[in-house]
Formats: sequence, structure tokens, C-alpha cells
Amino acid sequence: MKLLNVGYGNLVMANRVIAVVTPNAAPVRRLREEARERGKLVDATQGRKTRSVIIADSDHVILSAVQAETLAQRLATPAEEGQVE
Repeated sequence: MKLLNVGYGNLVMANRVIAVVTPNAAPVRRLREEARERGKLVDATQGRKTRSVIIADSDHVILSAVQAETLAQRLATPAEEGQVE
């Protein structure tokens, strides 16, 4: 089981991630609001600016303060010593 660090001590199961997108586009903002209404929005920003939105296979939408490119790199690299696995 690989865990993805989405910032500030928050972790997400890497195998449940469908997409990592930037929050700027209008469709992503709509997705975020719809998830909030359904109770499926998880805010992992710890009060900081949202820099990426993670879409999970459980229909959850997770907000992260880490850049989407950084999360993509973390997903692509195999677990190394000292990383959460």
C-alpha cells in the first residue's frame, strides 16, 4: 500500500487516485462545489491556498496546497527509503 503525501501531514492512498488537476478551470470549480454539496469534499490545505485538486475513485474530491506537478512526481516515483509506503 503506497500513501501519497498531499501536504502538511495529510496522506491519500495512491492507488485510489484517478486524477490530479489544477484548480483554475471552471469545470474543476464546479466539481469542487458539487462534491461539497454531496459531502465528498476533503480539504487537506490546512488553510492555505489550493494548488491542486485530487479526484479519487470513491467520488471524493481532495484539495491540496501542493502543486499538481509535485504530486504527479510523487505518484510516479517508486517508494524510497524514508517515504511512507
